[in-house]
Amino acid sequence: MTEQTRNPWITAIPLMLAMFIYVLDGTIANVALPHMAGSFSATRDESLWILTSYMIAGGIVIPTVGWFSKLMGRKNFFMFSIFLFSFASMLCGMAKTIEFMIFARVLQGFGGGGILPLGQAILLEGFPKEKRGLAMSVFGLGVIVAPIIGPVLGGWITDNWSWPWIFYINVPFGCAAVMLSKKLLYDPPYARRQKGVKIDAVGFVTLALWLITLQTVLDKGNNADWFNATWIRWTFGASVVFGISFFVSQMVNKDSLVDLSVFKDKNYSAGTVIQIVMQGVLYASLAILPQFLQNMLGYTAFLSGATMMPRGIGALIAIATCSVLADRINKKILVATGLVLLGVSTFVFGSLNLQIASINIVIPNFIMGLGMGLAMIPIIAISVETLSNEQMTNATGLQNLLKNIGSAIGTSVVGTMLTRFAQIHQYMLVGNLSPLNENFIIRLKSTAGALMQYNAPDVATHMAQYQMYRQLIQQSTLMAFMDAFRIFGALCIAVIPLLLLCKTTSHKLRKKKPEQEISIGH
Repeated sequence: MTEQTRNPWITAIPLMLAMFIYVLDGTIANVALPHMAGSFSATRDESLWILTSYMIAGGIVIPTVGWFSKLMGRKNFFMFSIFLFSFASMLCGMAKTIEFMIFARVLQGFGGGGILPLGQAILLEGFPKEKRGLAMSVFGLGVIVAPIIGPVLGGWITDNWSWPWIFYINVPFGCAAVMLSKKLLYDPPYARRQKGVKIDAVGFVTLALWLITLQTVLDKGNNADWFNATWIRWTFGASVVFGISFFVSQMVNKDSLVDLSVFKDKNYSAGTVIQIVMQGVLYASLAILPQFLQNMLGYTAFLSGATMMPRGIGALIAIATCSVLADRINKKILVATGLVLLGVSTFVFGSLNLQIASINIVIPNFIMGLGMGLAMIPIIAISVETLSNEQMTNATGLQNLLKNIGSAIGTSVVGTMLTRFAQIHQYMLVGNLSPLNENFIIRLKSTAGALMQYNAPDVATHMAQYQMYRQLIQQSTLMAFMDAFRIFGALCIAVIPLLLLCKTTSHKLRKKKPEQEISIGH
């Protein structure tokens, strides 16, 4: 298949298949983590490395996609990435020890790290610039819907089969993606294998060390009391040094892993910042909402995962809307609308209580999915609208690296927010449990009186005090969840002004003559 005869919709099939299973694996293992920890006789902290090792390995590979594409040819590297990801998925399912599982997940991350940026770049290049909004609607099926349905699918597979099948299921789809890629994909001249490609060893090593130390701090910082722990301070300091060294090496090395000059483009810079914030909000909300439903409202793991489905439905509706409107109106309007809806939905989550019905979870989840889809799809197109095709592979790789870091920061920071905010609210509320508080005394005597039917008076009084303290802890935790959601809402609203820095041309397309549109579409 040549560049002249290829159909972008046909080439999208292997791209979407590969991207979907890769993004799905970022969240599908979350609900199965306790089962895997039990199988390996591992602690909760040890089992978390099953998730984080995957993210670290993927993050290391993401910015190297440009170099590997030059070394192997982009199509060959894409196929190799899918094969390695699928092979590692089989190893994950076969794992009998925590050490082997972590090794397999690292291998899986190395394979999957190149899938998303390469798939995004190829998909964008396959469509003309004025149709990239439509292309990103297709892309959204993977990057937005997959992480939402991941916990639901993972819970169902774990409950009905066993946890290894959440990895085995990748193998046939991965094999199909490799075969379809070989038949349907095509490398343009600038994406083919090049001779004399040099590796940026300094950049690669400093990148790997930066991401490993950063992820370690983010994962272990909260349990170690952050910077009160000496080893966290040293690890964070090392992370800062490695991070600065990586970016400096990329600016001075002619054969660097990534080309930072793309940040001179205002569209790319502003669009990337918006996507980082949205990615952080998405993954942080995916992390704490199931906790809220299970720990505070008593939902089962599968039921809490099922409540995420309205978010997926909203995202699908948004994707369909974007496919129709993204190339007909100014895409900044869609992004701003999506960010407002995203902010509103998180503010609604920030006003819930423990007496809510399921519909109170379903509606804001639906609005959140709608907002995420409306904002994410066009902002990806806006961020690369003024870049050339030759810059696309490097730009998408760098962008996905930063989004990956945003996801990790959002997931880690929200855990700290819940812990710290709960402590603050507990400190503020505990003063109400005082003999000087008439309402507290009345409630205490009422509760103790009811318990005296089955216990001695002293025991009943102690039980009543303990019960009221548990209610205080519960309310403190609830208020911490609410504060976290409100901060998410504020962040979504705060990045809207960045759209003023972006330039779009989609609203001018309606002025083109019919024959021009036909020529462009051809």
